[in-house]
Amino acid sequence: MQLRGASSAKSLYRKILKPNTRIHAATKSPCDIFINHRGIDTKKNIAGLLDDHFYRMGLRPFLDSRNMQPGDRLYEKINPAIRNCKIGVAVFSPNYCDSHFCLHELALLMESKKRVIPIFCDVKPSQLRVMDYGTSSAKELQRFSWALEEAKHTVGLTFDTLTGDWSQFLNTATDAVIKNLAELEAGNSSKNCAASS
Repeated sequence: MQLRGASSAKSLYRKILKPNTRIHAATKSPCDIFINHRGIDTKKNIAGLLDDHFYRMGLRPFLDSRNMQPGDRLYEKINPAIRNCKIGVAVFSPNYCDSHFCLHELALLMESKKRVIPIFCDVKPSQLRVMDYGTSSAKELQRFSWALEEAKHTVGLTFDTLTGDWSQFLNTATDAVIKNLAELEAGNSSKNCAASS
């Protein structure tokens, strides 16, 4: 049954997004999907697997460890990738809110009005809170709190890395991303048709 879901997502992807022209060939964006995550919690499992899975499907995910080189300036690479991506995947984990960079990326995704799919990995939404460690201004803390609340009130996926079915999770997450990309693409196509009328 899970494979049927994945194949229906691929079918929808082929039908609407026309992979013969590949998504990235039709856009100038550096990535289709920005994967926002806490590296120490998820880079070697969920985030890394999603990145690889999306890439193998012909999509262009952005994962810092794969898209950046030593010497790259973080904000100079990450901010444009977020602003130009089509969709964000926010992988929340137990140490997520301890990272200024994670919260900055999430806030920028929300401020840029990107569609974000939250994934709650080994953490419940109610457990996520922005903490003041004295390293962020009051304005930044407010910005981070707002973005986190927006994400917590968005329908997402949950996954327990100890008991969850990894294959089913990858299929479900991929299906969600492809359906959202297809909706965005369909919306853009209808806007372009209306504009040319």
